[in-house]
Amino acid sequence: MSSSSVAPRGPSRGEAWFCTTGLPSDVVFEVQDMSFHLHKFPLMSKSRKISRMLTEQDEHRPARQRRRSNSDVDNADDDTSADAETEIEEAEIEEAEEGNEQQQGQVRMDDGNSYRITFPDFPGGPGTFEAAAKFCYGVRLDLTPWNVAPLRCAAEYLEMTEEHAEDNLAARAEAYLAQSVLRHPGEAARALKSCEDLLPHAEELGIVDRCVEAIAARSSSSSSRAWVDDLAVLGLRMYKRVMAAMAAREGAGATEAVESCLVSYARATLPGLSRSMRWRRASAPVSSEVEQRDLLEAVVASLPPDKCSGRVVTAKFLFALLRTAHILRASDEARAALERKAATQLEQATLEDVLIPSFSGAAETLYDVDCVERIVRHFLSDEDEASSSAAAITEEDVAARTTASRPSAVVMVQVGKLVDNYLAEVASDANLKPAKFCELALALPDHARIYDDGVYRAVDVYLKAHPRLTAEERDRVCGVVDCRKLTVEACTHAAQNERLPLRAVLQVLFFEQLQLRRAIAGTLLASTTGAPRQQQRAAALRHAAGPSETWRTAAVQESQVLRVDMDGMRSRVQGLERECSSMRRAIKKIDGRDDAAAGSSPGSADAGGASSWRSRYGCKFSTQVCDSQARDAVVSRASRMGMSP
Repeated sequence: MSSSSVAPRGPSRGEAWFCTTGLPSDVVFEVQDMSFHLHKFPLMSKSRKISRMLTEQDEHRPARQRRRSNSDVDNADDDTSADAETEIEEAEIEEAEEGNEQQQGQVRMDDGNSYRITFPDFPGGPGTFEAAAKFCYGVRLDLTPWNVAPLRCAAEYLEMTEEHAEDNLAARAEAYLAQSVLRHPGEAARALKSCEDLLPHAEELGIVDRCVEAIAARSSSSSSRAWVDDLAVLGLRMYKRVMAAMAAREGAGATEAVESCLVSYARATLPGLSRSMRWRRASAPVSSEVEQRDLLEAVVASLPPDKCSGRVVTAKFLFALLRTAHILRASDEARAALERKAATQLEQATLEDVLIPSFSGAAETLYDVDCVERIVRHFLSDEDEASSSAAAITEEDVAARTTASRPSAVVMVQVGKLVDNYLAEVASDANLKPAKFCELALALPDHARIYDDGVYRAVDVYLKAHPRLTAEERDRVCGVVDCRKLTVEACTHAAQNERLPLRAVLQVLFFEQLQLRRAIAGTLLASTTGAPRQQQRAAALRHAAGPSETWRTAAVQESQVLRVDMDGMRSRVQGLERECSSMRRAIKKIDGRDDAAAGSSPGSADAGGASSWRSRYGCKFSTQVCDSQARDAVVSRASRMGMSP
């Protein structure tokens, strides 16, 4: 069998398909713009509908021939008026027969030897009819997830069931659906996509419901997530049905499966979701703005009601959806839902994520600062609720709760850094009002910032970009910075910043001096309390040990302390011994020089020698000599140095 494109013949309007078996065709099927020139006996053996239509046509064929022969005889004998009456009667008979043929499937005689049958609403179109015709001729049929649903609908339309012939097309298609398609969510998604052009036939046969249930039932238990890309080819109507069925399922992997489908479907169908456009399929058709808006709102409505896991539906994905919602002018409900969802994962967002352009004509700023402020407010309200709920639970419940559900100081600090970076980025916008800048800066609590260097940098950028602020506005903007939480580097920069008001500079200098004093006092305190801290650590170790190990730990700690003290004393004694030996040698040298000089001045030898080495080595202890001797000693020392007394 083969198909070829030939010139239209007879009433056909498009391409023609011929069966090359060597026998002339005796029946022509018209499916849309395609004409199939086939043989009636192979088709009648598999299709009850075609068999019934051709059999009824053969039964009416002799009666039609008899009417035509009788009309010819009557026309030869009657006059012109009788001929006119006969023609009217024949036209009425033909119209009645055509009405019957319309109900039977539009069967008519093409010529004296062949029939012509028209199927205007054949499911699947000419391609599916060609595959069904080849099956009737005994050609091997390869079933796939893409053609099994059209062939099943065609088999039902042509009544190719087991009651008419064994191993027929309907049974083949049903077996393939059950054994190959419905066991894998990816294959079921492809079959479900093919059902979009087969409505209502696929709905009546239950193929749509079976595919949807197969995807929902096996999506959570499937170890691979490759099938989610196949689900992205579905239209919005089928996609909603699948998401509703998956959301009704309960299980550990059900939520993650829903999130995977949402991310894959959104990236494949929304062109503006990613700035780099890397996630959009090249074969995906570009939808209109209205269709994209409907798709986005459907994705938002399918998001899990609770906080997303963060592994699949990330903060980057949520903020990308929010940015796309602004571009497509989605409904207020969809944008509000996205803002609340984004607030639950604000600590995972980056500066690029929160830079949402302002697409509203009424907004004057380049970025939508109001949207970010609302997200921060939602985040703070969620943290407050989590804190209140955490305070009400017992100690055992606290240990059982996950880290994601507890308020964390680390999370708050991460959000504080993100807000400070965002303020520094939008501060250069000339249309950003001081009140809006201050509202966003003061939205976070004090413990969200360990240091205020980030918000100080944003204030510096804002003052540089807005040189015409009034003194009151300048003081208000600088008031968002807590000078007590600036580092030394930031204080040094602020003290030399000419854009800051004088009052702010004085506050920076004042608190900088306080920080220096506290740092010096802390250093001195640490040096004086070093030993007590060691004792406290030793006591803590003894307390942490068990009752049987307390005495052993205490003995070990005490012996270690004694060993350290003995080592210190030994080193100090050795140092003193070295100093004493050096002093003895120096004294011996001085005594030798004094003895040599004793012959010239015997009266002043003892006093001068003692005074000489005492003054050289800084000895300040008193001697047992009288004042006159001491004065003589001083005079002799001055005379030796060549100085006057």
